[in-house]
Amino acid sequence: MLISTGVLLLVFLFITATALDRAYYKSAHTALEEQLLSQLYLLLAAADVSDQGELSMPVRLLETRFSLPSSGLYAHIIDQHNKILWKSLSTVSVRIPKPLSLPSGEQQFRQEIISSDQFYILSHGIQWSLADKLIPLTFNIAIDLSSFNKQIIDYRTSLWGWLGAMAILLLISLLLTLRWGLMPLGKVANELKKIDQGKSNKIAGEYPNEIQGLTSNLNMLLEHQAQQKNRYRHALADLAHSLKTPLAVMRGNLSANHSPQESLDQIDRMDKIVAYQLQRASTAGPSVSQQYISILPLVEKMTNALSKVYRDKNIHFDFDISANIRLRMDEGDFMEFIGNVLDNAAKLCRQQVRIIAYENKSLFSLTIEDDGPGIPAKIRHTILQRGERADSKTPGQGIGLAVVTDIITAYSGTITVDDSPLGGACFTISLPKQV
Repeated sequence: MLISTGVLLLVFLFITATALDRAYYKSAHTALEEQLLSQLYLLLAAADVSDQGELSMPVRLLETRFSLPSSGLYAHIIDQHNKILWKSLSTVSVRIPKPLSLPSGEQQFRQEIISSDQFYILSHGIQWSLADKLIPLTFNIAIDLSSFNKQIIDYRTSLWGWLGAMAILLLISLLLTLRWGLMPLGKVANELKKIDQGKSNKIAGEYPNEIQGLTSNLNMLLEHQAQQKNRYRHALADLAHSLKTPLAVMRGNLSANHSPQESLDQIDRMDKIVAYQLQRASTAGPSVSQQYISILPLVEKMTNALSKVYRDKNIHFDFDISANIRLRMDEGDFMEFIGNVLDNAAKLCRQQVRIIAYENKSLFSLTIEDDGPGIPAKIRHTILQRGERADSKTPGQGIGLAVVTDIITAYSGTITVDDSPLGGACFTISLPKQV
């Protein structure tokens, strides 16, 4: 940023200096021409031509530089034949451009170089009117440009000096401003370095509003990774613990030569345990990169599938879900928990299942009701409680509802079981809207 800004600043200063230099040079050049015109008018006022046509000039002119040798201001008056009729005393021992004869009324500015000396010349042709004739004259005024060029050089030196000093001050100010402005990012980098070294587990401290979203999202990502890691660790620990009992039973059956059916039952239990623990570990959970999903199409997709599974029951699914309701959640997690709850409702209902969804500024709520036998109050908390032994869950409900509980908990939500107005169970799932 500093290099880019420095380059832009140098380009801007160069353009500015060029514009100022051209403006000053044009102004000085215009002033020089006006000065020569003023000297021309003075010479015209001082000149006199006799009746015999002889030109006479006063010994002392108003402009004293015409009387000083090598003063830098020189004048010639010539006729139409380029004959010098008068020249100023300042021309003595000085090589100056040759005078130019011009027709009456014509005026010309020109620049010439004589022996490396630069001159700016004004030539103006007139006709001096006498009683019986007109006398053509041309006034030539030359000025040495050495003082003019020195003035331009001094101005350019001063201009570039001041602009250079200003550029240095601006770059220093910019460097200090960038350093001050980027300090929060440096602090974030140090916090990330601490996390990488294992000295911290999140980005700590207060930050400006411009990067507060960045630090919050990074902390959310770090928390999500930690939760995912814990889910895998817990799932593997629970899996190892849960498999101990069926393995011991199988070992005992084989030793006692029991019937193969008991071993097959234990294998079936082990299969369910593995499926449940793997499902717990694969829950995506909240993430800063998750997109919003529409609820209604996914619920319709799930109910259509369940209608085919339980075709013999002819289940009627009622919907009260707005098409505008959207939830920030992994689609796989949503399909997993809605599928388990709806499957339980379809399995236990008589003919009717009702799904209601609503939201406000802070909360999303989903209610699933059925007209089945319901769930006794004394076991409602048990079937939702996260136990360490998956094989203790009720078949057909325990494993599925345990998965639902784990998913909802991962998204900082809650799930409750009550009585339904339809006569069966009512499952209410609430999730914070910012998820």
